[in-house]
Amino acid sequence: MRLDPYVSVDGMPFSATRDDVIRVHGQPFSEERNEVELTELDYGDVVFRFQDCGRLEEVTRRAKVLNLNTVSVPFPSLKTFVFEQDPRHFERAGFLVSPKFGLAFVPDSPYWVTALARHGVEQWEAMRPSLPAPAQGPAPTETTRQP
Repeated sequence: MRLDPYVSVDGMPFSATRDDVIRVHGQPFSEERNEVELTELDYGDVVFRFQDCGRLEEVTRRAKVLNLNTVSVPFPSLKTFVFEQDPRHFERAGFLVSPKFGLAFVPDSPYWVTALARHGVEQWEAMRPSLPAPAQGPAPTETTRQP
């Protein structure tokens, strides 16, 4: 996963629309409304989540390595990296959230990383522990996108 925090994920800008994503990735395996009122386009190895207004909110991708500008971080080292590099990190509903890097992930759920739009971090900060966490993506499997 190549992340330019708050700007783009693997070259897909956070300004992208649903139609932009479909133009690049084709029709998703599924399109559903999740428990936090976001519309998900699920491609198996990547999930794009949109607000009702069409604004891209989150992108979750399988990421054995996260590339942040000039730094590559293997997923098993991501928790330590965030703790050392982002003093503003926090936990919500089992997710470790990094405002500095615009990402959230479950350290014990290997390889799924969620990139957040800038406005999304505020929603994570405001989330009460009793509220459901945004979906982290499909269950970790070896499912990959079919051509």
